[in-house]
Amino acid sequence: MKAAVFKTMGPADKVLEIIEVDIPAPAHGEVLVRLNCSAVNPSDVKKRDGGFPELLKDGFIIPHSDGAGVIEAVGRGVPASRVGERVWVYQAQYGRRFGTAAEYVAVDSSRAVWLPDSAGFDVGASMGIPAMTAHRSVFADGPVDGQVILITGGAGRVGHYAIQWAKYAGATVIATASNPEAESHCYAAGADAVCPHAGEELLSTVADLTAGKGVERIVDGEFGGNLSTLLDVASTGATIATYASMQVAEPTLPFRRMLFMDLSIRMVLVYAMPESAKDDAIEDITEFLDGGMLQHRIAYREPLENIADAHKRIEKAGFYGVVLVDIE
Repeated sequence: MKAAVFKTMGPADKVLEIIEVDIPAPAHGEVLVRLNCSAVNPSDVKKRDGGFPELLKDGFIIPHSDGAGVIEAVGRGVPASRVGERVWVYQAQYGRRFGTAAEYVAVDSSRAVWLPDSAGFDVGASMGIPAMTAHRSVFADGPVDGQVILITGGAGRVGHYAIQWAKYAGATVIATASNPEAESHCYAAGADAVCPHAGEELLSTVADLTAGKGVERIVDGEFGGNLSTLLDVASTGATIATYASMQVAEPTLPFRRMLFMDLSIRMVLVYAMPESAKDDAIEDITEFLDGGMLQHRIAYREPLENIADAHKRIEKAGFYGVVLVDIE
């Protein structure tokens, strides 16, 4: 089969190459998926650029955690009825070398989720990291019905779905955006108000919509860079669910201030989520896909041979939407 691989860490156009490798055989509890497309996420770029170098000690790495395709074979312990099933795949390259940037991937049966006929493979490949992270961030700490929730970076891959989950669940959503294009994406996803990432407009909007109390829930995509502002808009007893901190990788916490606000901080990572949380996300994703209830933003596609260009697109600042690599 054709597969994109890297044999050393480094820039996309220097280390990614297309080679022929053996089609994997599904082990006990696994399914073999013939992939239609693979999604590129920031974590995939970080791995290729230097993260988890220990995985290279056993040979090349096929990148990417998310994808979608059709089950062609099953291992022992998996019902044969799954052969021919359209599925979306998540967590394929977590803790191992073999991801979805290839014609085939063998994964645990639980990581290959039924994809309704009404949803394309491109949509399926978008569900893993973005939609599941957003679901956990919104729902991990209880119902949001009737609450005012702040979603920073609402035009991003995770923010786009977080806005939708929160609105469907009955929340009033304030999103932040850095420019008119991002602002329009937030409103299209359902945000009630969109403000700059910091400043008086954000403070006054939060005050108006919460009667001066502050927001009860925050979904954040840049914890270190945003922390000061988050504390300015959070209510006493608020929860901040955060899934990234790129600008300030090791934030310093103003402990005393946070203590007297009785704040809760939740870190969200798909790979580390409890299986029950993954199951909850999958249940809702399946229902919403089947009912055509989610908006999706497929922004950029490249064939497998041009995978380096797809990786470089993810690395560009200010880029909105899902980046896909088409296998077929």
